[in-house]
Amino acid sequence: MKTILITGATSGIGLEAAQQLGAEGDRLVLVGRNPGKLAHAAQLVRAAGAGEVDTLECDFASQTSVRQLAKAVLSGYGRIDVLANNAGGYYNERTETADGIEATFAVNHLGGYLLTELLLDLMTNSAPARILFTSSVMNFGATMDFDDLGFREGYSGQQAYSRSKLANILYTRALSHRLTGTGVTVNAFHPGAVATHIWDSMPWYGRPFAAVAKRLFMISAAEGGRTLTYLATAPEVAEISGRYFQHNRVKTPSRRALDDAAAQRLCEISTRLVGLPEN
Repeated sequence: MKTILITGATSGIGLEAAQQLGAEGDRLVLVGRNPGKLAHAAQLVRAAGAGEVDTLECDFASQTSVRQLAKAVLSGYGRIDVLANNAGGYYNERTETADGIEATFAVNHLGGYLLTELLLDLMTNSAPARILFTSSVMNFGATMDFDDLGFREGYSGQQAYSRSKLANILYTRALSHRLTGTGVTVNAFHPGAVATHIWDSMPWYGRPFAAVAKRLFMISAAEGGRTLTYLATAPEVAEISGRYFQHNRVKTPSRRALDDAAAQRLCEISTRLVGLPEN
């Protein structure tokens, strides 16, 4: 029985993937912000057939909360077979966290970065193991301005979201190099254009278009969750690492996502922003 930890597990593709994985009889560790939603999610995953279901609370906008989550995982689990960094958000207006970091970058990149770094020893001791990041096709067209990662100038929700998803892929590539030979793989993926509540955070003028698109063109959260499930369990991807997946296939991401120098610089800056020791 595998132990699979999924962040952002109370709705959308995280919840759907948890139920799909639960149907295989695995142990699911569900992470979310809201205790009530976590309890409901746990009921659904148990009903799907999970061997065991645990819940842990974490607000990925808070580095203190992420550190508390990591501490709970390290003290409560002898192994993690799959770490799925799926928590994310969209902020129409520029918002800063209590740590003084732009919220989109903090939640969508730094939260998963910090959690993964804190759990790396556990992951390598659990090998063979897999680390996943829910990215997006919006990495295409994204920029990575290291002088203004938090969009103090010219903020837009879409651009900030795109940048955070580019960061997911850059970190995936850099981390895969570090993990070579450890038996731990790390990959990022685009789940598809999924009809989830994240679109509700769009500017008011875009919501009618999003509503139509959700009905006519977007896939269900269950379909989107299958990509996470596939990468968490499929034997044919067990030794693939450092790649970006779309439609369950390796796809070349944007040109900027292939910049290894940028990936290294992003990791160095991220390490400082979350207060980890620098190598």
